[in-house]
Amino acid sequence: MSTARRAAGVTAAGIVLTLAAFAFDTAPLFVPGVAAVVIGVCAPAWVWASAHGAHVQRRLLTERVVEGEPVEGIIEVRRGRLGLPGGEVLDPLAAAPVSLSRPLSLIAGGATAQLRVVARFARRGLRHLEPPTLLVSDTLGLATTTRAGTGPTQELLVLPRTEPVRWSARHRAGRAEGSDARAVEEPLAAVDIDGLRPYRVGSPASRIHWPAVARGAGLLERRLRPDADTRPLIVLDARCHGPVEQLDAAVRAAASLALELARAGGCRLLLPGERRAVAIEPDLSSWAGLHARLALVDGGPGTRGPVLGAGAKLGPVLYVAAEPPERLPATLAAGGAARTGLIVLPAEVAPRQLGPASLEVSGCHGYPLTARTTKTAAWAA
Repeated sequence: MSTARRAAGVTAAGIVLTLAAFAFDTAPLFVPGVAAVVIGVCAPAWVWASAHGAHVQRRLLTERVVEGEPVEGIIEVRRGRLGLPGGEVLDPLAAAPVSLSRPLSLIAGGATAQLRVVARFARRGLRHLEPPTLLVSDTLGLATTTRAGTGPTQELLVLPRTEPVRWSARHRAGRAEGSDARAVEEPLAAVDIDGLRPYRVGSPASRIHWPAVARGAGLLERRLRPDADTRPLIVLDARCHGPVEQLDAAVRAAASLALELARAGGCRLLLPGERRAVAIEPDLSSWAGLHARLALVDGGPGTRGPVLGAGAKLGPVLYVAAEPPERLPATLAAGGAARTGLIVLPAEVAPRQLGPASLEVSGCHGYPLTARTTKTAAWAA
């Protein structure tokens, strides 16, 4: 696409001056008249030829970036044989057009130029970035034309950011000293040996690993693996009638909880619309894939609620929702997870009836699931 209205105006003015020079036999008007005609005709031709021989393309240094973190792209512009009389690069990553007139001029500068563009994205999701566009114009601004960039549309996945989980003092003490964590870690059904760990006061003598004591390794006990998975289960409920900020806050909270609990010994994550939770081991081998799936969570009023199986009763459940649900899943309503369960909601929509929060993360607060909250939905009003 080319714009040459100013060049046409200059050409018309030159023709008028030339005609006036002939009509009134005024030689001084002849030179500027001819010059204006030449400039008005040659400028669009030069701009078009320069743009036709130029090429522009972008290279992303990464395909994934976390919300709010910088993503860098390298834009390479190559001029043709006629150089670039003046140019700007228009790119979705750049906040403003970037001038290229000096580094790619025909008299001075090289044949190629590289531009470093840095951008940040405030929201998660998949971004489709069109190729950059080269805007070519002459120095006087008489003509302008665009040259589309080469290469396919690039995809950039913006991942939800994770933040530290701030547990309340009472809940932190219960996790460290109470019996809930130990009961969840090793229920009575635990029979398989899963390595050794330092002896804990109160453990039965039958668990002490006497060969290690004999070798002088200290007092160690056997770690037992339960028959069923009792690791914490994080459930994400993406149903939301409010603004997207509520859903984004819930997704960040779920990601933050999953990352912290996985590092502490492993957990499970149940995504919206799925029936089987995915385990996240302490080595975080499955975290990259789950982090990407969290970035693509699409909630709304028509989103299906989570489906919890009977396995949710075996361990603590952290129910993360974008808004207070009208009805809790039957597994939670039955009270199986009431002792160790939490419901995590954005702070601005959390009902006051839930009492003091046990945790805070990414603008969300977590509240204990009590027998009252699991048997009634009055607090969700």
